[in-house]
Amino acid sequence: MEDLVSPKQVARAMGVSESSLKRWCDKGLIPTIRTAGGHRKLPIGAVLNFLREKGKQLVRPEILGLPAISGRGRNTLDCAAQRLVTALAASDDEQARRVLFDQFLAGQSMIAICDQVIAEAFHQIGGQWECGEIEVYQERRGCEIVHRLIHEFNLTLPKVPLDSPLAIGGTLEGDYYQLPTAMVELVLREQGWNAQSLGTNLPSATIRESLRELRPQLFWLSVSRLDDVARFTADFQKLAATAQEFQIPVVIGGRELTLEIRKQLRFNAHCDNLRQLADFSATLLRPVPTPAPTAKT
Repeated sequence: MEDLVSPKQVARAMGVSESSLKRWCDKGLIPTIRTAGGHRKLPIGAVLNFLREKGKQLVRPEILGLPAISGRGRNTLDCAAQRLVTALAASDDEQARRVLFDQFLAGQSMIAICDQVIAEAFHQIGGQWECGEIEVYQERRGCEIVHRLIHEFNLTLPKVPLDSPLAIGGTLEGDYYQLPTAMVELVLREQGWNAQSLGTNLPSATIRESLRELRPQLFWLSVSRLDDVARFTADFQKLAATAQEFQIPVVIGGRELTLEIRKQLRFNAHCDNLRQLADFSATLLRPVPTPAPTAKT
């Protein structure tokens, strides 16, 4: 998808007149940008958010760079997960895009899409791999497809102000799984955080340095692969000490974090899913109430 589209493109995609589309823009329903030449352009994210909020459908979604007939399949989240499994197993990029954008245009939050469609789909794919029903390359290819789609979703979200609370995170050395930390970044951005994934397979020392230099208001660590528990716990304790020094809340999650491992760690929250992460992060965004002045006697 392009970052900016013209009113004419959007009007054709929606099947409405260009004058109607411009009236919506004039009313502030769709934010617009003026080019150096004075031409009106519309951020694609603003257009998609308008469609979601107003419940409008696209007649020709391909004009906006979306899969054909996107936004017409109002299937349930459970059904969407199964359709995504089928698309990823077949390495069908366009069908995978349609499945996810159908849910987005239907008004589903990034939390629901990530938790109930993407995560559930990969849970099913993992089971199929263990049973020998799909090959490793199909799972890896599916990860690449969804990672690109998460990047597209990031472009649809409203721009987060630079002074928004900063959240950073990633994975430690030996953990190369990109999707979990990419989904965390996406969900936190939807919640209003200036969320920045540091990446995967990161040495503990460089993460600690990022905490010292960036001083985020939240740090997350995703743990999808864990080969050496003793090394992991030692590295994590160093991270936790640095975070505590600068009063940075630490959130952890991932399939490898068993109860026994968590008992050895110091953290502020453990999340089994992205809904729990969003709920916890929301508590950090709430303003601290100012105590009422006491009456003088």
